[in-house]
Amino acid sequence: MTSIAPEQAAVPAAPASEVELSIGGMTCASCAARIEKKLNRMDGVTATVNFATEKAKVAYGPGTEVADLVATVEKTGYTAQEPARPAARDETTAPGDGPEDDEAGALRQRLLVSLLLSLPVVLMAMVPPLQFDNWQWLSLTLAAPVVVWGALPFHRAAWTNARHGAATMDTLVSIGTLAALGWSLWALFFGHAGMPGMRHGFDFAISRADGSSSIYLEAAAGVTTFILAGRYLEAKSKRKAGAALRALFELGAKDVTVLRGGREVRIPVGELAVGDRFVVRPGEKIATDGTVVEGSSAVDASMLTGESVPVDVTRGDAVTGATVNTSGRLVVQVTRVGADTQLARMARLVEDAQNGKAAVQRLADRISGVFVPVVLLIALGTLLTWLFVTGDATAAFTAAVAVLIIACPCALGLATPTALMVGTGRGAQLGILIKGPEVLESTRRVDTVVLDKTGTVTTGKMALHEVVTAPGVTEQELLRLAGALEHASEHPVARAVADGAAARTGALPTPETFENVAGLGVQGVVEGHAVIVGREKLLAEWFIELPAPLAAAKAAAEDQGRTAVAVAWDGEARGVLTVADAVKDTSARAVAELRRLGLTPVLLTGDNKAVAEAVAREVGIDEVIAEVLPQDKVDVVTRLQAEGRTVAMVGDGVNDAAALATADLGLAMGTGTDAAIEAGDLTLVRGDLLVAADAIRLSRRTLGTIKGNLFWAFGYNIAALPLAAAGMLNPMIAGAAMAFSSVFVVTNSLRLRRFT
Repeated sequence: MTSIAPEQAAVPAAPASEVELSIGGMTCASCAARIEKKLNRMDGVTATVNFATEKAKVAYGPGTEVADLVATVEKTGYTAQEPARPAARDETTAPGDGPEDDEAGALRQRLLVSLLLSLPVVLMAMVPPLQFDNWQWLSLTLAAPVVVWGALPFHRAAWTNARHGAATMDTLVSIGTLAALGWSLWALFFGHAGMPGMRHGFDFAISRADGSSSIYLEAAAGVTTFILAGRYLEAKSKRKAGAALRALFELGAKDVTVLRGGREVRIPVGELAVGDRFVVRPGEKIATDGTVVEGSSAVDASMLTGESVPVDVTRGDAVTGATVNTSGRLVVQVTRVGADTQLARMARLVEDAQNGKAAVQRLADRISGVFVPVVLLIALGTLLTWLFVTGDATAAFTAAVAVLIIACPCALGLATPTALMVGTGRGAQLGILIKGPEVLESTRRVDTVVLDKTGTVTTGKMALHEVVTAPGVTEQELLRLAGALEHASEHPVARAVADGAAARTGALPTPETFENVAGLGVQGVVEGHAVIVGREKLLAEWFIELPAPLAAAKAAAEDQGRTAVAVAWDGEARGVLTVADAVKDTSARAVAELRRLGLTPVLLTGDNKAVAEAVAREVGIDEVIAEVLPQDKVDVVTRLQAEGRTVAMVGDGVNDAAALATADLGLAMGTGTDAAIEAGDLTLVRGDLLVAADAIRLSRRTLGTIKGNLFWAFGYNIAALPLAAAGMLNPMIAGAAMAFSSVFVVTNSLRLRRFT
């Protein structure tokens, strides 16, 4: 433990308190940037605001209250409150119910009405044969409600922002649509556009015309409808992106049958306490984490770990809440409840990761914060330049409106969080928990993976490996007699022999007498035979020698780092049993997969070199570092880093925690200790090394999606703004392109849901 102390000393003290606020009223990334800026200006406050999840994670010191944080957000023009965790929802609330559905429903209604009203306006403007006498007045009648009522959320948000001296995407949309409507009203009532028989065509670029006879009702109504469609699709897609986390929260059982005074009583899960015993019948969910005290069954943990094969459990085995009992009746004693359960911890890790920000997203946020004011200046510059160069007010106005409409920082704000939401959510379904977005960057750089042997590459439990019999003795007979005697012992080697014997021969006989000889083995009478199982020295005390073939088998096993147990009965040596820490079935495939990802595997263990090299050969690892003391594991990782390697570490024990924290990327087996899980960057809920390769692949895929999204978002704005300013985009086409950019980014992120 002394090696961990310096690590802890170097970590700065954590803030006194932390709270997560649910933010309302944000419409684009620049809104999030403004709120974050205002919160961070408060004394002792560090805040991160996520536009996609609509959450603010705030750390604050003494002297600041949550009410102060809420007040600051409200002064900025938005709403804030502490959200109730989905796990704490009322049982009558459906998984899909909530503010997000209300918002999507209201947007859908507004979109449908606007679409019905604006479609005739756009068609009449784009298809001259549809323009009958006084068609322009029908256009005004249909378009005005769209611009005033349909775009009301944009106008309301723009007004709120203006009162606080700020500008967001809503400001651009509101100014653009109202300017188009205002120009049209002037032309209709005070110019020539209202004259019977007025006609005009539609151009994808800007056409020059007499300003007093030009109307832009199709642009005002079309832009509003396109942006409403984009917002609606965005809201639905964001809901899909967070579906995995909501599903995780909803996995748990709602009520449970507890044993009280010998009677079965049905109670809500929230009333369970540590130490309670509850009954789980076949087909029921296990209510919370606990230990089986009665019965045996197979448990389906696929929804938590991604493991498709049910796991056999019996008395003494640990079980996890939200997993499903598939066969026998179990009685489980509660070990963890509420926020301490594995399900709650998984959900918390995923939610924290989704609320975090990668370095690339912070850059995008900074750009979004200044983007809108810059666009307003560009629009004004476009208007003045066109007027100065051409003297054509109509073309100047159209170009300026196109600049206002095309420029949208939404795609920038959605690029990282939507990919993170989908990637981390999909990871949770597969039993991979990503702690934060900064972890993704590490997975890209890693070139070496250090694998702790015990519990990571191997099961961490002794298992019967080889049975060598003397002439005239059958394997069945040797295992029956040795297994029966070892079954009465609690020693790990004895347990391995007994379990292996029972698996190969069936039920074992009961010894008539039994004696444990400390440090040497066991002896007793089984089915009338005087049986001895243990070290060669124990047999020597009974003047029994191992014949040459058995002695050679014992020596060969020990050379490979295995434990050899001699068996004798009725005064003669009958065989040798070898026991070893069994390599997990998937470890060799996992090492091959890690190599395919460009990683060099290194086996690290405190065991002797012979044992380590035998395991390494079996799984295909060339580089072995053996006989390392627990406190020296950090030094091994540091030495590899000093050689210029970027190191990932996979481990599961308390003695791995410091090394996991020191490595560039720490992968903790979820079957391991809490200390290891806390120190890791990625947690593999299933204790399977194959998942480590999946975790790195998923992390790299998520990072690739984020970069693709940001490339599109930046590229779109860089390409579109000059086109709009040059008069090459009609405002309505600009509105459609802007809406499409946000939908594209979210849809691209949703592809991660198909990761396998």
